[in-house]
Amino acid sequence: MSISNKTRIPPLIKICIGIISLTAAIFTANAQQSFTINGSITDIDNGETLFGASILLEGTTIGVVTNEYGFYSLSAPSGQYNLIISYMGYHSQVKEIQLNRDQKLNFELAEESTQLEEVVVTGDEPETVVLRKPEMSVAKMNIGTVKQMPVVLGEVDILKSLHMLPGVTNNGEGSGGLHVRGGAQDQNLILLDEAIIYNTSHLFGFFSVFNADAIKDMKLYKGGIPAKFGGRVSSVLDVRQKDGNNKNFEINGGVGAISSRLAVEGPLFKEKGSFLVAGRTSYAHLFLMLAGEENRASFYDLNLKANYELTDNDKVYLSGYFGRDVLKFGDIFDSYYGNSSGNLRWNHIFNDRLFSNMSAIVSRYNYKIGFDMEDFDWLASINNYNLKYDFKYYFNDRFKLDFGASGIFYEFDPGRLKPTSSESSINPLVLDQKKALESALYVNAEQKLSERISLKYGLRYSRFNRLGGQVMNEYLNDLPVRYNSALGIYESGVVIGETYYEKGDAIETFDNWEPRINIAYQLNDNSSVKAGFSRVAQYIHLLSNTTSVTPVDVWAPSGKFIKPQLSNQYALGYFRHINDQAYSVELEGYYKTVDNRIDYIDGSELIGQETIETEILNGESRAYGLELLFRKNKGDLTGWVAYTLSKSEQRTPGGRAGGLGINNGDWYNTPYDRTHDVSVAGTYRLNEKWSFGTNLVFQTGRPVTYPNGQYEYEDISVASYSDRNSDRLPAYHRLDLSVNYQPDRRENSRWKGEWVLGIYNVYNRKNAASISFGQNRETGANEATRTAIFGIVPSITYNFKF
Repeated sequence: MSISNKTRIPPLIKICIGIISLTAAIFTANAQQSFTINGSITDIDNGETLFGASILLEGTTIGVVTNEYGFYSLSAPSGQYNLIISYMGYHSQVKEIQLNRDQKLNFELAEESTQLEEVVVTGDEPETVVLRKPEMSVAKMNIGTVKQMPVVLGEVDILKSLHMLPGVTNNGEGSGGLHVRGGAQDQNLILLDEAIIYNTSHLFGFFSVFNADAIKDMKLYKGGIPAKFGGRVSSVLDVRQKDGNNKNFEINGGVGAISSRLAVEGPLFKEKGSFLVAGRTSYAHLFLMLAGEENRASFYDLNLKANYELTDNDKVYLSGYFGRDVLKFGDIFDSYYGNSSGNLRWNHIFNDRLFSNMSAIVSRYNYKIGFDMEDFDWLASINNYNLKYDFKYYFNDRFKLDFGASGIFYEFDPGRLKPTSSESSINPLVLDQKKALESALYVNAEQKLSERISLKYGLRYSRFNRLGGQVMNEYLNDLPVRYNSALGIYESGVVIGETYYEKGDAIETFDNWEPRINIAYQLNDNSSVKAGFSRVAQYIHLLSNTTSVTPVDVWAPSGKFIKPQLSNQYALGYFRHINDQAYSVELEGYYKTVDNRIDYIDGSELIGQETIETEILNGESRAYGLELLFRKNKGDLTGWVAYTLSKSEQRTPGGRAGGLGINNGDWYNTPYDRTHDVSVAGTYRLNEKWSFGTNLVFQTGRPVTYPNGQYEYEDISVASYSDRNSDRLPAYHRLDLSVNYQPDRRENSRWKGEWVLGIYNVYNRKNAASISFGQNRETGANEATRTAIFGIVPSITYNFKF
């Protein structure tokens, strides 16, 4: 059924499209009459839309890939063509079409493999399209790849799979999150169905918040961030949940040593909709209880999603995520923390070329620490409410346009002290709540200049208003931090007064133009070079003086004393396919600078701090490196080798505060600097029953600060320290192995089972998470103590699906 061109379009959109169409026509005018094909690409078994599927007219360079919702639109001159529809891991289709009118054509693709887990270890987009596409510094990983990789404690983990790619690391074992191209954790925008996730870890980084059974695909932008994204200067991780099976009722899950999971999905309203419910929980705390252990550590999370097709042109989605960690340390204290989010989306097709998506999103991260012995709780949270409207217009095969607007309202609750009993000696305390509004407009174009040259360029305008409703200190000489030359330390500035800002006032307003551009030049059928530049502004900051993200870290908005971070990144790359795409090589170099990157004075106190500006200094950072990714894409043995050579540094001078700043104002290593990073990932398929996976990792040790001497003061030994981050932990390396076994299935049985045996850290390497220094109580001698989180860790998991 074709889509009517009489669908009503709002006047403002008509005006925008008219202006843009006139501009585009200058570059893309075509005298020959053309027609448009549009539709969606889905999985034939479950109806899931396929993001990044390729639609190509055979014998031409006219092609397109589906968007995040499986929609495509392709225009070409009238004539007879063979239309090729392909997606990695699926059987391709070829359909002969007579293009003499606009048409709507939906396609369903079938998987190449009938196993429980898909054996796919490359990106999803067809390689011929990747070469031409003006997109670089992007990693798109199929969820089947993730499920084949060995992991700690047998739990499939999206974030840990990304650590195997060039330019991506974590901060060591037992730490969660990502560090991308030398960036900090808070410089990554993590999205789950468009909702912002502030803490990506369960159990302090042993697990991530992403349940692989509920995830359809993910895309990591390490650079060249599209104009529709903003707010973080390092990367964007866009994770999409499954829509739910609209063909059949299906249950799948797994039982592991310390956690289990279950996902249920099926059709709704006679296949006009579908639903997904997926949950995970850990039960290691039950074994601790049986052993008489007073400490507890557990987590759970829940993924929900439903959709309904209102008309051929309208579809609504409702999705949510709820996760919680619960910790208890005897009778000393207990704690919980977690994310929750929800998103109501409306997809609308105005006509065969204009697609839109409107989203209303809410996201929350909160935590509580209860000090049982003192009878009080400490609570904090960050909430945001986001409304966004995105459009994609397909002019023709040479010009496509994205544009839209968004607004995010933030509520920062930095902390509340709450007595839990009448006997508590603690008085209630409420730190000032902070509010802000971040809004943006963007436009992004993808244009084919010739058969060899393609461009993607865009512009984002962002504006940030730090809103009133609180008292702000005024400091002598407007310096919240000043250098005490007599003591040789930084200390709080002198308060000379206070100013109260009404709720309707703006304490501070920032705005930035953020241009983005990528260019691809195809050298021949098997190779291309690409270059890119992006400028990104970040208006909120994670305040943490620890090396890893913790549940009690504080988020703060830009304002009078904290300026927005501004990043400029440049990248150049070479991409090549070898032996009919059986192998591929990606080589990229990058250089990134970040202005207004904060660091912390020695002895800074961040928790419960009303005047956070008295603990920080403003500086700058830079990162540069070379990334190599060599992949084997076909055959029983598939996988990749990734190598990164990089440098990440920061400089924090004293500035107007006086003094020499940190490390005398010189460049020093950030905690995320890794000179060398090597990752090898492989999967070998022996037969229908047996397959094997392996990971091999080597990294230069993380920068740390060691003591370089000591002195006696009133019979107390006091350590003195070297320059910040001038030392390193020993190099990190490990080898992981996994075995997947699929027993024979009974004839006509829907039940599919699979055993996964894994060994994490096969040769029992005691990688140092930290090294502490002290004195031996018996001998008085100085000594260093290495702390390692994991040695060798075997695991076994049973996965099922029916």
